[in-house]
Amino acid sequence: PNVDTWVAFRTRPGECAPLPRAARLALGGTRGTTAIYTGIVQGVCPVTRIHGGEGTTALTVDLGALGEGLEPGASVALNGCCLTAVGAVNEAVSFDLIRETLENTNLGGLRTGSRVNVERSFQVGDEVGGHILSGHVAAAIVVTDIVAKPGLRRISVEVPGHWLGYLMDKGFVALNGASLTIADIDRNRSTITVSLIPETLARTTFGQVQVGDRLNLEVDARTQAVVDTVRQMLPDLVARMSRG
Repeated sequence: PNVDTWVAFRTRPGECAPLPRAARLALGGTRGTTAIYTGIVQGVCPVTRIHGGEGTTALTVDLGALGEGLEPGASVALNGCCLTAVGAVNEAVSFDLIRETLENTNLGGLRTGSRVNVERSFQVGDEVGGHILSGHVAAAIVVTDIVAKPGLRRISVEVPGHWLGYLMDKGFVALNGASLTIADIDRNRSTITVSLIPETLARTTFGQVQVGDRLNLEVDARTQAVVDTVRQMLPDLVARMSRG
């Protein structure tokens, strides 16, 4: 969330309850509303239709049981990208994708039959099993290496230098909407590696990921705020110390 966003918890489809002011400020929000997510993928669902229109592309996904009770205007994360449901026929839910979304996320590469990680927006009382996410994708990054071993799969991705500065060894990162721990970080090669257990592979699309695929990256907003603040203040602090 940016400084013009007021983070809210969804209580029922179409309704939001504001967080306390202290919590809003801690998450970087002041006004407006947005959905939040926890990085725990709730299902892997197929794309059933893609239709290009004037200015937007209509994407339809069969959400199955995840579509129950979902109303137009509700927020859903597909591969970690927060989208607004614009229509629903039974479990088939439609979303409108603008050009920026198609270009800056891996949703632009979807085809009919593609499968996506899905998470409904957080509701009060839900367990936060991962970490707080906004569904705002920073970049679509390329898979550079995959190592499969008994009981796990290690996936390495190349992260642009700007975003790499917000990541740290054993910290968390969101890839395709899944909250993951960074197992290794190589700043010389600008790569991070995550290790995936069989349970994660079974409940997400990571079991089908191949070298060259693009994954949606989201960094922790609070870490980004701290790092950016330090970067802005450090030159002035150093200058004052040198003078005094």
